[in-house]
Amino acid sequence: MPHIGAMSDTQTDTYPFSLDVEPVGESGSLFQWSIRKHGKLHQRSDRKHPTEAKARSHGEAEIERLIRDRGR
Repeated sequence: MPHIGAMSDTQTDTYPFSLDVEPVGESGSLFQWSIRKHGKLHQRSDRKHPTEAKARSHGEAEIERLIRDRGR
């Protein structure tokens, strides 16, 4: 399972979270994301996305929410 690197150079530090985006299903035409915290699975998308870009966008938004809520 390959790890997808940094989300982008313009985003803030996401430590301890990292994002993986992978194809699912036999055709590999749908994608899902998973968030790892300190390398361990923390959260996985509950739906499949039609493109890798959409899956990545939803995963990044969820990491941003986790980081924002962490400070509460």
